[in-house]
Amino acid sequence: MTAAAELVFATATEADVPALVALVESAYRGESSRAGWTTEADLLDGQRTDPEGVRDAIGDPDGLVVTVALPKDTGAAPAPLLACCQLQHRPDPRGPGAAYFGMFAVSPTAQGAGIGAAVLAHAERTARTVWQVERMEMQVITARTDLIAWYERRGYTRTGERTPFPYGDERFGLPRRPDLEFERLVKPLGG
Repeated sequence: MTAAAELVFATATEADVPALVALVESAYRGESSRAGWTTEADLLDGQRTDPEGVRDAIGDPDGLVVTVALPKDTGAAPAPLLACCQLQHRPDPRGPGAAYFGMFAVSPTAQGAGIGAAVLAHAERTARTVWQVERMEMQVITARTDLIAWYERRGYTRTGERTPFPYGDERFGLPRRPDLEFERLVKPLGG
């Protein structure tokens, strides 16, 4: 689709909330998500996020939401969002702490073109330079073995630390199976 070098990274604002919700939903839920490989449509129905959750992430003083688009033509309307992610600083009084990586989505029609890898690399650089953290952390549904393998190829390690899926909380979706859980993945960011 495009070279990663052409991507425009920006910090999300309140005006981006509708586009961010639409992007995240399209990448993970419903039939539109099946155009890409990140779909969770066989695992979960319902919503992946909502405007309030995205607004909270954007307004978090210890975090930021990154939007990713192609450059716009002069005088043209803003380019549609291709991808996004959330970063949250998690300080540790004993050391530099970590950054949490979440709300990662790439438009289903743009998946497989290297955009996800470029977004992840940008997020790691941002966490390292802005917060001087020593590691990036995330939670992934353990049933998503293909996604976990993708992260492992990029240096993330499975910790074995698991937490249950929040069954009964529709803000996170409507599970289609009774065995969903999250596993924490970690990557040292180095100096």
